[in-house]
Amino acid sequence: MSFDPELCRNESEVESKLIVRYLLPKLGYSPDTWHQEVKFGKIRLDFLAFTQKLPFKLGLPVRGLIIEAKHPRKNLDKHVYQLRTYLTSLDISYGLLTNGKEIRIYHQVAGSVRLVFQCPTQDIDDRLSDIIQLIGREFIHKQLVQSLPDPSPPSQPVSAPIYASSPALLMKTIAIYHNKGGVGKTTVSTNLAAALSKRGLRVLLIDIDAQANSTFATGLVKFQFEEEDDLRDRNVCHLISSADTNFIHEIVRESQYFSDPEIAVIPAHINLIDKQGELTTIVASRTRLTEKLKRVKNNYDIVIIDTPPSRDIYAEVALITADYLIIPSDLKPFANQGLPTVKNFIKSMNESRSTFGKQPIELLGVLASKISTNARFIEYTFPKQRAVISNRYEMPLMESVIYDRTALSESFNKIVVVGDIEYPDPKSIFKYADEVKSTAQVSAMEFEVLAQEVLTKIGLVS
Repeated sequence: MSFDPELCRNESEVESKLIVRYLLPKLGYSPDTWHQEVKFGKIRLDFLAFTQKLPFKLGLPVRGLIIEAKHPRKNLDKHVYQLRTYLTSLDISYGLLTNGKEIRIYHQVAGSVRLVFQCPTQDIDDRLSDIIQLIGREFIHKQLVQSLPDPSPPSQPVSAPIYASSPALLMKTIAIYHNKGGVGKTTVSTNLAAALSKRGLRVLLIDIDAQANSTFATGLVKFQFEEEDDLRDRNVCHLISSADTNFIHEIVRESQYFSDPEIAVIPAHINLIDKQGELTTIVASRTRLTEKLKRVKNNYDIVIIDTPPSRDIYAEVALITADYLIIPSDLKPFANQGLPTVKNFIKSMNESRSTFGKQPIELLGVLASKISTNARFIEYTFPKQRAVISNRYEMPLMESVIYDRTALSESFNKIVVVGDIEYPDPKSIFKYADEVKSTAQVSAMEFEVLAQEVLTKIGLVS
């Protein structure tokens, strides 16, 4: 039986004609091995297929395949984060996402999810053998059997597969903070996240600033009108407003065409301003992010928090949550004059951390950012500016330098035109460098150097 994509005119027909009548039988799943509309708490799966004929019982270890169906007019890119959340939350290895026009298969290993197969459904008959080799019932069952421990001890040590990331790696959290605006916090936060992700680390970027600059920079603001705003009801504010609901797996998004691989993002929203007064009066709101990150400590290697340029409740949450702190600064007088205030804020937050049983935050250093590339400035003025940080303000200075290059602003300000509407299409400096092959390469290298320094300072590389 071949498949005709024209049969799928709505989501219901995608489910009944593509998934139930075609895919599941072809993959070897009989009706007694799959379930529709399966619920795990707030998670609702369209389809969950098992490798064995087991009655579905909530709480049993899940070994099988998640299938999510969307309307033919839906863009699958906007639903990857949902499937990714399901796979990581339930620890299921494979997921299939389709809108009847396209089929994608994702593979989850130790919290890292990647695309392993993609084709238009008009080619599905020709590609069926490839699909079966990935998610066929016998194939997944064989993987399960091979993963079970051998009842007899092996005569020789067996080497486990080595992945770039490991759940045994202790998650590290880094806040990017300065109480002076315009010093490059968002540029540092987003491109450092991209640099670390490029190295194979599982990165979560948290935007906790009402200006939502990191949210915009990672491509999550794709709407033009208020009624299209899909961030209002699911953002970082919800994480710290409640202890018992709104967990990270429910809030997290995947960046949109920002980096390769994409990074996980907790978005911010302007509605943080409305909640600020209420949250300030609730002591527990300062530790909720810490507690919720503990629940996903095996899902991410590094968490980066982009903070507001202030001493408000959101900055407090960031500095209480983070293990490490980077202070970006253009080293100009106004930024420098703010450093004593930053030091006092750190001292105050360390006192709060001690009451919550946390060690003092470790300052990785002041990071020179948005630095002029003028040759005379670099030769004569810049060394004096750097010396001031350690001599006058007695703060450590990072070796890395992020220069103020046009490519950095160009990468964030890219747009794509759809019809007569312009949509933001920001890129990381790495992805932008791959596209334009210009001075962006130099900026990308600066962030590579910064990533190396950060990893060295936090003890992940020597």
